[in-house]
Amino acid sequence: MERFRMVFQYFQSNTESVANGICAVLTLASVKMYTIFDFNCPCLPKYNVLYGMGVMFIPPVVLFFVGIIVNKHSVMMLEEWTRPTGKRKKNPAIIKFMFTNLIQRAMIAPVVWILVTLLDGKCFICAFSVSVDPNRFNGLPNMTGWDITRVLAKVPCKEDIIFQNNTSRKAVSRYLRCWSQALGWSILLFLIMLGVVARCLKPCFNHTAFLQTRYWSNYTDIEQKLFDETCSTHAREFARKCVIQFFESMHEEMCQGMILPLDDEDDHLHGITSRKQVNELLQAWYRCKPDLDVTKIAQRQYSRARVRVTWEGDQNEGRQAFKQNGHSPHTDV
Repeated sequence: MERFRMVFQYFQSNTESVANGICAVLTLASVKMYTIFDFNCPCLPKYNVLYGMGVMFIPPVVLFFVGIIVNKHSVMMLEEWTRPTGKRKKNPAIIKFMFTNLIQRAMIAPVVWILVTLLDGKCFICAFSVSVDPNRFNGLPNMTGWDITRVLAKVPCKEDIIFQNNTSRKAVSRYLRCWSQALGWSILLFLIMLGVVARCLKPCFNHTAFLQTRYWSNYTDIEQKLFDETCSTHAREFARKCVIQFFESMHEEMCQGMILPLDDEDDHLHGITSRKQVNELLQAWYRCKPDLDVTKIAQRQYSRARVRVTWEGDQNEGRQAFKQNGHSPHTDV
């Protein structure tokens, strides 16, 4: 249970972890769906290819678009691409980085589905049974043209009466399954080699640019989260004060004991105290994102710290002066 909680917390830690979790779930779901899928080839010359190729490629397309929809990077990328420029210029490198991550994660589940279907071989046998050369196999009926095509279309159907007490169907199935598995392992090997080459060549490129792009991509995500959290805090504080104002306007006998007390907490409204100001704030946030410069806040905090240090120093000097004169700072003269 503790391990499950740690894994769950990891997937909730940031957007990238959530995207990895969604990718893993979709991949496992694709494998599970294929294992429970009831594959029934129609065994008809005109429909075998459509059915086999449809089962092999239509679910991956669906999984690809589902992977794009559930990935938060798609929304972030579109928002960054379509937002007005304002005081912050758009960075094409960030959009490209988000798009690359989005496509990479969305492609994993479809590729796993295609690899599983090829290694299993049923779809390949159904789709290409009519494409084999009948002269390669002994035991097939001595037919030509459309008749032999109809016979080959029955290869995926082992219960068909044509292939009773006939080993040619198994030979054709093994032949096509070998080709299917060879193609599947070849694709898997190619993807592994591509990953190895990409990992080896990665240090050869400008790693600083990659780190900067990744940093600002994460910054965009964190900035939006903090903005949403600040909006929630502001809305809660705004609603609390509206309720207090409503109760205070009621007659004293009707609301006695129900008025919410005012406290000395930090003001989370930041001077935004009306609906018009809230709407203007939200419009300004969308139309003109703030500049990436927090120098003013840092200088204000530094000035406050200096004033506090100066005040404490003056207090200490005063106490020392009282002590040198033989008086206590708390002694009345």
